[in-house]
Amino acid sequence: MPGIYGNYAPVLEEIKDEMMKRITAYTAEEYQKTGMKIHEHLIARVKSEDSMLEKCQRKGFPQTAQTALRVMKDSIGIRIVCSFIDDIYANIAYIKSFPDCRVVEEKDYIRHAKPNGYRSYHMILEMQSPHADIDGNTPGKYFIEIQLRTIAMDSWASLEHKLKYKKHVENQELIVSELKRCADELAACDVSMQTIRNLIHNS
Repeated sequence: MPGIYGNYAPVLEEIKDEMMKRITAYTAEEYQKTGMKIHEHLIARVKSEDSMLEKCQRKGFPQTAQTALRVMKDSIGIRIVCSFIDDIYANIAYIKSFPDCRVVEEKDYIRHAKPNGYRSYHMILEMQSPHADIDGNTPGKYFIEIQLRTIAMDSWASLEHKLKYKKHVENQELIVSELKRCADELAACDVSMQTIRNLIHNS
């Protein structure tokens, strides 16, 4: 019995691999020019069918391929982790240059952090594919969710995620306050490291 993605599951894998190939090629090209990587880690996945089914149910949507591929917009997820803040925006500019991609949503939580201190850059892309999509269009259109962070932002988000789901924790307000303080300190370090890099580059 086919899962929630139906016959589109292989297409999602193909689109994910194509986007990874483009980002990796860009990093290799920049490394040849500057001797520095423009990203440090690249993580990509197609959301598991069980996770997608659970999300559809949790949000009150029908558990169908139409919902998974059109409503949710995160069947494909990519995270780009960079050393420096400027590298995040360089990657964003590069991704926006793709003629077969259109940005349908973006949120800059780096310049406008969430109240809890979370920082990251989120994009939802609509990417063309030679394969038909769920609406019968050829070329088809598929969504990709992309998150871009520095190493410091990624470390904080990972730890905050683990701590957030601990149950029966005392001193909840103090923990939230300390997490926010840590996020702000790491953000200050990111700015300082970017400044140092700029000074070295300009000297």
